[in-house]
Amino acid sequence: MAKSKSQSFSRPPMERMMRFHDLLKEQAYPNCNQVAKEFEVSWRTIMRDVDFMKCRLNLPMEFDTRRNGYFYTEPVDQFPHLPLSESEIFALLVAHKAIAQYRGTPFEQPLALAFKRLTGQLDSNTKYSLGNLDEALSFRPFAPEDTDLESFEILTRALKERRVMKFQYRNLDADKAQARVVHPYHLACVDNHWYLFAFDVKRQAMRTFALPRLKSPEITTERFTIPKKFNLGEHLKGSLTVFKGEDDYEVVVDFDSWGADLIRGRKWHASQEITELPRRQLRLRLRLNSIEEAERWVLSWGAHATVVRPQALANRLRATAATLQSRYQP
Repeated sequence: MAKSKSQSFSRPPMERMMRFHDLLKEQAYPNCNQVAKEFEVSWRTIMRDVDFMKCRLNLPMEFDTRRNGYFYTEPVDQFPHLPLSESEIFALLVAHKAIAQYRGTPFEQPLALAFKRLTGQLDSNTKYSLGNLDEALSFRPFAPEDTDLESFEILTRALKERRVMKFQYRNLDADKAQARVVHPYHLACVDNHWYLFAFDVKRQAMRTFALPRLKSPEITTERFTIPKKFNLGEHLKGSLTVFKGEDDYEVVVDFDSWGADLIRGRKWHASQEITELPRRQLRLRLRLNSIEEAERWVLSWGAHATVVRPQALANRLRATAATLQSRYQP
């Protein structure tokens, strides 16, 4: 059944109840029809909100037939706090701990302040539950990057204002930086590394820029428009992290029982297919477009992973193994 226009664009119940509460405090004698018209919902919807306010939140509301509206029978200074379930408390704590992922960025302080403001309004029982769980949960980012805060702020402003940027960028393993002019589309933290996804004006193509190798950013007066077809998920469809290639590989890797235990239960890639093998081993299939990125990932598993295909990936691993063997030859 198709939704009506009012249903599609109606605002959350909390917003409606807060509005009703404000009207009550102003002694405006609101009624269900009046508020329903304001929020473009049915009067039955507002009636359910009123019932919740009276029965679940214990607000002292009564209906005045002479004024055709509700009023508070006694002063109510603040809208009561909604009780949180155990799962909601845990989710709140996870959000708080996740702030660790944003240390050294302009997001750290606003996130910390927002969390402090939010928890300051919780009731004593919820605060007690949060306190008990605080020591039981943490985020420990592995080798987080040192972020240039000034550059980060310039980047986020350019993204917000949709302005063309100029900066110096040194490619991986390059000796010198090059001048770049880009349209910044998206900023993302992937695998504890910050990246800017932008359209390179000179190269007329999307490029990925690692923030530690991006220097002297400047915002120009020129504006741009992000194409409607741009989607970061689609852009990185064939990537394990952020490296985007131009090929198409079916990567098949077998893992021994030790590696299999670490592979199971995780979403490594949208294309993944897992096949269980004898002796608690497994086979992982992925569809990737960068053989270099696949090589680095397989190498991280050491002797616990064996490439079945493509042969080109197996050849690269063989060459790398030969190099390592000669390097560590006694």
